[in-house]
Amino acid sequence: MPFPLIDPVAFQIGPLAVHWYGLAYVVGILGWWQYSLWLTRKFPHVDRKMVDDYLVWAIIGVIVGGRLGYVFFYNPQKYIEAPLEIFQVWKGGMAFHGGLLGVVIATALYSTTRGIYFLNFSDLACCGVPIGLFFGRIANFINGELYGRVTNTSWGVVFPAGGPFPRHPSQLYEAVFEGLVLFVLLGFGALFTRWPHRRGLLTGIFLTGYALARIGVECFREPDTFLGYFAGGFTMGQILSLPVLGFGLFLTLKAVLRQENA
Repeated sequence: MPFPLIDPVAFQIGPLAVHWYGLAYVVGILGWWQYSLWLTRKFPHVDRKMVDDYLVWAIIGVIVGGRLGYVFFYNPQKYIEAPLEIFQVWKGGMAFHGGLLGVVIATALYSTTRGIYFLNFSDLACCGVPIGLFFGRIANFINGELYGRVTNTSWGVVFPAGGPFPRHPSQLYEAVFEGLVLFVLLGFGALFTRWPHRRGLLTGIFLTGYALARIGVECFREPDTFLGYFAGGFTMGQILSLPVLGFGLFLTLKAVLRQENA
């Protein structure tokens, strides 16, 4: 299957070029914001003003954490040699695990300064994250980046930068599992789980679900050429997802086993 020729630039106004990847961030953030506002009716300890005030904290955590995560986890040598390129985010290079860590820190700081119990807020906040993940992976596909390994399946795609052989459209796999499936799972949990008796459950489900989806899809995704495979055939994405999986399972089990009056 030939790669669909989609211009990575969505539209241009004079010298200003707006890329699909940038639009994915905007739509993901706005989608998270509106969905989180709607969900406040299900969370007795979080109101709409808290979500509004938290939005800037989340944006800073995503951008700073995502960029620094890519720098330190994926290509530290490059940025040691050219440190000013760290600030050139328009050239690409964001890491979800770094963004996750950045948001966790931002959420902890925000919760502490506002006197909010961390897990009460994180349970709501994580429900809308799959919206951003979905649009981000679609943008990866449009850019022809982060493609999969060579395949002989009928739906393999010949990516412009991936050589002459068809490859797994792993970006679309991630859009489905990290985005759509996780969004439905968390939405179901948010609507039908009692709070605060099960606080931490949605945070645990999100971390567990993302880690399992990422570890699984990495089996079809081509690792970065400058990293390759690690011992045992693991990729960097799988290695970084293992502690996320462990902590997610811990929070999930703790919430499920918590007594009703705890």
